[in-house]
Amino acid sequence: MSDTPRLDAFAIDRASRLPLHQQLYERIHVAIRDGRLPPGTRLPSTRSLATQLGVARGTVDAVYARLAGEGRLTARRPGGTAVSPSFRPPSDAPAAPRPEPSEPWLPLQLGLPALDLFPRKTWTRILGRQARQLPLDQMVVPDPMGLAALREAIAAYLAVSRGVTCGADQIVVTHGYQDALNLTLDLVLAEGDKVWTEDPGYGFVQRTLRARNMTIVAAPVDEAGLRIDWARAQAPEARLAIVTPAHQFPLGVTFSPVRRLDLLAWASETGGWILEDDYDSEFHYSGHKPAALKAMDVDQRVFYAGSFSKSLLPSLRLGYLVLPRPLTSAAAEAQQLRHRGVAMFEQLAVAELMRQGHFARHLRRMAVRYKARRNALVAALERRFGDRIALTPRAGGLHVLARFPGLDDDVALARRALAVGLRPAPLSGQYLAPGQDQGLLMSFTNVPEERADEIAARLACAIDETHRG
Repeated sequence: MSDTPRLDAFAIDRASRLPLHQQLYERIHVAIRDGRLPPGTRLPSTRSLATQLGVARGTVDAVYARLAGEGRLTARRPGGTAVSPSFRPPSDAPAAPRPEPSEPWLPLQLGLPALDLFPRKTWTRILGRQARQLPLDQMVVPDPMGLAALREAIAAYLAVSRGVTCGADQIVVTHGYQDALNLTLDLVLAEGDKVWTEDPGYGFVQRTLRARNMTIVAAPVDEAGLRIDWARAQAPEARLAIVTPAHQFPLGVTFSPVRRLDLLAWASETGGWILEDDYDSEFHYSGHKPAALKAMDVDQRVFYAGSFSKSLLPSLRLGYLVLPRPLTSAAAEAQQLRHRGVAMFEQLAVAELMRQGHFARHLRRMAVRYKARRNALVAALERRFGDRIALTPRAGGLHVLARFPGLDDDVALARRALAVGLRPAPLSGQYLAPGQDQGLLMSFTNVPEERADEIAARLACAIDETHRG
């Protein structure tokens, strides 16, 4: 193994506006690429280099972890950290730096399933078979309500997994949750109507309601879910309540049984409607999975929206809406005017995926992997931050909520994290009136266990710089 390199390979410029961690990363990256740090070269320990450069040890930790994650460095005990023996610099003169490939997503980004767990082979096989065997009656414009086979598969799945009893005729296949939301609004609201929403909540809902000139009644959320008493006091005449009962976004709380009954009672008494967004109920890791509100809907006041974006791929643009039975005919008429249906191949493939049992097996596999990824990320964050972080544990969902005592600008924290290649979301931005609460929302779906320490180190570097600033 080569001797430890000279300190000038890591020199940083205190006058530069570039963050210290980015400077150090680029110095080592370029030195490896140019061959000044050959394969096998042992690097200084993080403690030693931090002392020599006069930076926080966490900064060096994060840079080493990032380079290790890219395959440029390898950690060897007791030999320390070294340039990966498998890395080979170019043999000719150094070339201009190559831009890093642009990714459509970054670690910790919300709203994405684990892209590496998507069942590509099974999906490709089913798509190919459907293309070869496509009958003539499925080559024409699809039914605006959705493919009958897919609606039947969804009805069977919901009966088993969520306790929702409905007929296939009550199901509309949609272009995802946004489409389901817009259909619901078309069916039951008029301009200016009042709508209960959760605060904090899903920003797209608020933007959609504003665009339609609806009156938003942003009800606070506590540990039992949306405050029904507050909403009743403010706007008892509201026409619709939009809720996420199983796993409230973004706080992760579960609607209590009492609140569920109160909400259903309000809808029955006033003739109001409820839209239940069950966006990630498939992923529950401990205890009893919360029931669907729709399963308690005796008086048929609940719309139930689900999506394949979190369970398969967002790019499918495929979801579904379970209708209250009295509105099935109205929905069929509305669909004729809204659009001419969802793409046939995707519907055929998902129906076959569900019918053959592949979908259920995929969900079980994802739940196991997600639990492991969540636990690994939480453990890594706790190791890095100690008492400087407060994590809110929840039994399900696809993200963790972290608060940082003493740091009250989560927008600045998110901006710093983005500078090191991470994309958590600020909690304050999920409120209708920003700034009521502070923290970072971090998805663990695309953070494999072996990368948890690296991601935590990079985040710690970003947070430490914010704290020093």
